[in-house]
Amino acid sequence: MSAQRNSILCPNCRKLISLDEPACPYCGLVRPGLHETAGKLQNIFFAFEPVQTILYVNIAFFVLALLLDLRGIFTGGSPLAFLSPSNQSLLALGASGAIPVIYYHNFWSVVSASFLHGGILHIVFNMMALYQLGPFVLREFGLHRFVSIYILTGIAGFAVSVLAGVQFTIGASASICGLIGAIIYFGKSRGGSYGEDIFKQALGWVVGLIIFGFLFSGINNWAHGGGLLSGLLLSYAMGYNDQKPESAWSKILAYACVMITVAVLLWAAGSSVYYKFLT
Repeated sequence: MSAQRNSILCPNCRKLISLDEPACPYCGLVRPGLHETAGKLQNIFFAFEPVQTILYVNIAFFVLALLLDLRGIFTGGSPLAFLSPSNQSLLALGASGAIPVIYYHNFWSVVSASFLHGGILHIVFNMMALYQLGPFVLREFGLHRFVSIYILTGIAGFAVSVLAGVQFTIGASASICGLIGAIIYFGKSRGGSYGEDIFKQALGWVVGLIIFGFLFSGINNWAHGGGLLSGLLLSYAMGYNDQKPESAWSKILAYACVMITVAVLLWAAGSSVYYKFLT
């Protein structure tokens, strides 16, 4: 009975092996026992489609930011100012930059800032980009690598922003630039006509971001650059489906990213609502 309890079906080839095998003797899968554990965690952490989940979380936090200060709903003037959450709401919910991180010691804001937006056009443009790019990275890199790339490149982009002295910053564009960086690496590494087409399309996004960043004030080019570069580095380090399957450690990394992000967002939302309406 004890031998049975120490045996599992290999998550890759589905043959019976020992739980503590360093690699499956049949298919070579590294650390199959860790893959088995990660597979059980997947049912808990990724019960919903990830791109849609990220999109809905962004929308939910945009609505919450407006409700925390209703003046933003009735802001007049230019279309860019329409439905714009106040800086106070955004700060409470986890806007990042030198002021929140250095002055208020909100180090966690480098995680939460990716889910906040400053106006209706801001969130619409970013969510359209996510809806276009996210499914491709999800398909080519796999669920866990996609999640890690999206979250970690957002953190990297806002960390670079703080180091560069950007005072106050929000938006999903750092993470979206991380996805673009991953697509650039995929296209260049894969090669062939398909890879070259993908590479050229991704470069087109980069050119558009550069032009947009220099034509309009208030664009956080540091976050864009940090997200893009970290997306390139992470995709190089983790690979994509055509190169190698997702490792057990890449799955564990994704679960850690999700746990940290959920904890930060729950803290930001809960504390904001508490101090606004219950004190």
